[in-house]
Amino acid sequence: MMWQDFVFLAGSVLSITFLAPTVRDPTAQVPLGSSVPSMTVGAVYSFTYATMGMTFSAAGALGVATMWSLIACYRSPGPVSGPQTIARFVASLPGRARESVADVLGSGPSATTEAEQAAD
Repeated sequence: MMWQDFVFLAGSVLSITFLAPTVRDPTAQVPLGSSVPSMTVGAVYSFTYATMGMTFSAAGALGVATMWSLIACYRSPGPVSGPQTIARFVASLPGRARESVADVLGSGPSATTEAEQAAD
């Protein structure tokens, strides 16, 4: 057993402790753009630790991923609640990507806003 396994577990336990109030607060609103990537990173870390034989770190990272998934499902602003929120977010990614590219190329909605603000 490696001592680093316990260090990573301790970090995960702290993360879970700090995320718990957000999960418990029904008025909390965390954007899916924050919670879904954090959930995904936690799951990837959990898998990675498991493949390295770091069982405690893997369990801790899985706990963090679970907390972020609860936040994504039940504490995101929007018309639906539950696992459908993650599906809604994933389905919206292509449109968000197109908007971002259009903004970078100067043909998106923010380009007009900037031009209008420059005229003021």
